[in-house]
Amino acid sequence: MADPRITHIELDDATILWRNADIEQERRIAIFDLIEDNIFKPIRAFEAGHEGPYHLRLSVRDGRLSLEISDEKGAALETMVLGLARFRRPIREYFAICESYYQAIRKATPQEIETIDMARRGVHNEAAELLVERLEGKIETDFPTARRLFTLICVLHIRG
Repeated sequence: MADPRITHIELDDATILWRNADIEQERRIAIFDLIEDNIFKPIRAFEAGHEGPYHLRLSVRDGRLSLEISDEKGAALETMVLGLARFRRPIREYFAICESYYQAIRKATPQEIETIDMARRGVHNEAAELLVERLEGKIETDFPTARRLFTLICVLHIRG
């Protein structure tokens, strides 16, 4: 019976260069939400008879995102590599808006915080749409899954 979803996700700890409480909380929430509800169907693996669920390991190597997909027993199914050039601007914008948001929480009015949060969601949504587009023909996924994956991609890019 087909079960095209992620049941376990891991981030390459060597890729994550810097952490703080806010980042760890974002990471935990994104992973929890992703595991609870996602659509993830790697087309080649699925067509070869591996119908899920899947384990996923994310890392960044040489400026590329590596998605290592395995079955529930840990047997490697495929590794997909995506160039990150088109994500650099959304990642930078997302970090800048998040920094403004964290600063605003301490001293801004509720309306100012809401405005910044709306901008943050907008950048996040655009990046998720870009991710869905880049995965087209390789991995079928939905928008909420792509949003959570983009959050985790950002965690892999934090430099401190």
